[in-house]
Amino acid sequence: MSAAKSKLDLEFKEAYKRASKTELRFPPDVRLHFYAYYKRATEDNSIHQEESLDSRLIGAFKMNAMFQIRGLSRDDAKRKYIELVNKYITE
Repeated sequence: MSAAKSKLDLEFKEAYKRASKTELRFPPDVRLHFYAYYKRATEDNSIHQEESLDSRLIGAFKMNAMFQIRGLSRDDAKRKYIELVNKYITE
């Protein structure tokens, strides 16, 4: 693993910790960006589906967010995630 790659991975982990601990609430579009970049960065393409109509609608938005970033590399998704954290979570 290159030094640049391990630095990116470390920055991503730190950004994830900051995002996980924040009590800030974000608009749905920002949350979807966090969600999609995280899922792409971690290569987790699963989307948990619930049975209620509201949950299916949320699932559709999540799938759309994932679809929009489908061409993004894992490293680019990590960078985008880090940028979001730095933009919205300043604590």
